[in-house]
This record gives sequence, structure tokens and C-alpha cells, in this order.
Amino acid sequence: MNYRHAYHAGNFADVLKHTVLLALIEAMQSKPTPFCVIDTHAGSGCYALDGREAGKTGEFKDGISRLLYPDLHGSTAKAASLPPLLRRWLDSILAVPGNEDGLKVYPGSPLQAANAMRAEDSAQLCELHPEEATLLHELFRRDPRIHVHQRDGYEALSGLLPPKEKRGLVLIDPPYEAQEAEYKRIEQAIKAAMLRWPTGVYAIWYPIKLRSQVQPFLRWLSRCGAKRVLRAELMVHPDDSPLRLNGSGVVILNAPWKLDEILREPLQAMARLLSKERPAEWKLDWLLQEGAEPPAPSPLPPSRLAALRLLASHAPGPRPSSSAPPASRAPSSRAPSSRKPSSGTTSPGPTSAAPSSRPPRKGGPARPR
Repeated sequence: MNYRHAYHAGNFADVLKHTVLLALIEAMQSKPTPFCVIDTHAGSGCYALDGREAGKTGEFKDGISRLLYPDLHGSTAKAASLPPLLRRWLDSILAVPGNEDGLKVYPGSPLQAANAMRAEDSAQLCELHPEEATLLHELFRRDPRIHVHQRDGYEALSGLLPPKEKRGLVLIDPPYEAQEAEYKRIEQAIKAAMLRWPTGVYAIWYPIKLRSQVQPFLRWLSRCGAKRVLRAELMVHPDDSPLRLNGSGVVILNAPWKLDEILREPLQAMARLLSKERPAEWKLDWLLQEGAEPPAPSPLPPSRLAALRLLASHAPGPRPSSSAPPASRAPSSRAPSSRKPSSGTTSPGPTSAAPSSRPPRKGGPARPR
């Protein structure tokens, strides 16, 4: 595995993913009983935005920086009033040690979850890459709530589910170096996990380059065994190029009550603040609801569907048929067939077969020969 999240920390996809993560943890905290967060692809846990990797791509400048410093992007008026959830998330990022004088470090999912958790809650973090796992161990070595495992996160689920708390959240955030194969692994992992822990909440992040690459997975989710599946997407580019990250989404299986209402306003704000040369688009809908027929996911965002409908309304109608008689067929050089055509067909020859010389049967027509 060659993926390193340090190159992408704090980008627009992280803004969506981690806002959803905070909303889920806050929903868990609505009950006093403890819960467990399980992260299958935890990474190193924290990233320096002034380091070599983040400096090489600068992706955080078009992500979290646009929310923190909207005046640098001409978005001051748009950011005048951030939704409370988005404001709490940004405040939690700035509260991380090292950010006292501005945004210098970006906490990954494990650190953001740990900072939001209560003393009685716990986390199980899985990271396969040795160097990343070592950094993760070091980050949480003094936190008894956090347990780090250097192993494949998909395989670890069989031993970690259900957690002893019987409540919690599984975050699946793989690198998608081979997208089709990754989706198959997620499907297999979710099938097994739902058998062991059908009431758990599962949040799966996915990238969007070409819409056609993600559609089969979204269709599969409508029959994955969950009671309900909520989708949240943010698109900053059209989903028609495989060469860049055009958008991303998070699907939440067994989503907490009213999560869609909690996420709607933050998604609208993200779309306003993260727009660049074209308006960003967002989507929030139920792929599956308890007691309802699973809807077919729309393959295109609303703006593209509207454009296609507009093109269809201006398309020319069917071409009128010509009134000229068809050209006559040249006579065939083949001898006419003596076989009678079957019902519903036209005789291939220009002449019909000779009638039978046998007298008709009594009480019915003559039997064909």
C-alpha cells in the first residue's frame, strides 16, 4: 500500500468526512451509556500542514482553510454565520495542540474521535502500514481509552464486533488504490459485520471520480441488510474525469435518528464555501429507509439531470415517414417454394404453392402436406 494521507489531510473530502464523524459521535452521546468507535484505516492520527507532504499538494488550502479563512477566498459574506455543527467542528480543530497560533496541524479521524469522546467511551484503531501504526501508537500511548492494532482493518472486524459496550460506530475509510476491488472488500466486510452486529452504525467514506465507478456500490447498499442507509455527498468538480478527485461521499448504515436534518445545513454551507470556478454541489438522501422500497440511486447530480432534461426538450421530434412508395424488389431467380408458410409469416416466393389435389377432410380443412 503506497497511500499516505499526509498528502491529502484537511482537503474538501476531509471536511465532509469529519463533520459527519462529529455528528455521529454527538448522536451517540445523546445516551448516557458508553460506546465504542472502531476505525478500520486509522492512519497516523495527526498531520503537519507545514510539512513536506501537505506542502507538496496544498490540498488543505481548498479544504479546511476555506472555512477558517473565508476572507482569503472572497467568501466572508458567505461564512458570516456558520451552522453550529460546522462551527463546533472547526473549533475542535483549532483546539488541537500546535494550532494555538493558527492552523498548523490537522488531526486525523482517530484524534478527532478521541477528542470528542467521553472518559467512559473507547476506540479500537486499526492500521496495517508499520510506520503509520508506530506513529499511531505513540500518539495514544498515554490514553487508556484508545487501543491500537497493527493489522488489516477488514479482518480485525471479526474479532472486534460486537464491542463490549454493545453501542458504537465503525468508520471504514480505505485508500481506494484499486476502486473496484476495494468496493468488493467493503461489501464482504459489511456482510460479515452485519451478521455479528446488525444494530451497529457503519460509516463508509468513498471517493467520486467517475460516477459510474460508485453506482454499483450504492445500488448494493439498498440490499445490504441495514435498516436504513443515508448518503451525504459533496462535489466540487463534475464527476466525469478519472484523473482527479471530483467529490466524495459518506454513507451511514443504521443512521441515527434525524441525522439527515442535522447534516443538511452544514452540507449547504460546505457547498457555498468550497466552490471554486463552478458552484459545488451537495446531495443528502436516503438510499434505504425502514419499511420503504429501496429507491434507485440517481446516477447524476441535479444540475446535470436538469441539463439533460433541457437538451431533451429541445431535441427534434421523430423524422416523418416518406410518402413515396418503396422501391420495387427485383424478382428472385430462385424457384418458388411449394411449402406453405407458417402462421404469421409471409410467403418468400412471388407465387403461392399449388393447392392440394386431395379432397378436404370431412368436418374440417384439408391437412397441409
